[in-house]
Amino acid sequence: MIFRLSHKLSTKIKSGKLKEMPLEENPLADWSSHLFVVDHTQYIIMSNTESMYSCVMYGDDINHDSQFIQRAFSTIREFMEEDGLLSIYEEFIISSSGTVSFAKALNRQVTGSMNELVMTATTALESEEIAPHDLGFELNNLLLSAIATKADRGYGRPKEAFRKLVDQKRND
Repeated sequence: MIFRLSHKLSTKIKSGKLKEMPLEENPLADWSSHLFVVDHTQYIIMSNTESMYSCVMYGDDINHDSQFIQRAFSTIREFMEEDGLLSIYEEFIISSSGTVSFAKALNRQVTGSMNELVMTATTALESEEIAPHDLGFELNNLLLSAIATKADRGYGRPKEAFRKLVDQKRND
């Protein structure tokens, strides 16, 4: 399992120097994470690196890499369970949790998409009474150009891209 951390998040959880790593062999076990602040509250967004399928958790009380890992797995599991994807979590993500590595962002395209998701999340958290957990459902229905296929006409939705990734992994 790879967690790709932003510099801010890496510093906060004291993960050490981040290295460059290629996409995980199992792309469902490769997640990019970023720390952001809204109204003096810290949040962490975690997005599947390839599909940008995302969930959000509070970050104020996470101060070490072991706390991050534990809460990240718990949050991803809870979110996927509520989204009807628990079997996918159990089949493809938890099975890759034996070894966890921290790495730098995969590329600028992922960083740009993460920034777009953070801007949307920030706006939603500032203007609405929405829990971080529920925010993921909104983010996974956004149209993003970074995950589009030719059939998508230039834009794709993270939830649909994640399901395609799952189908592709099952057919491997």
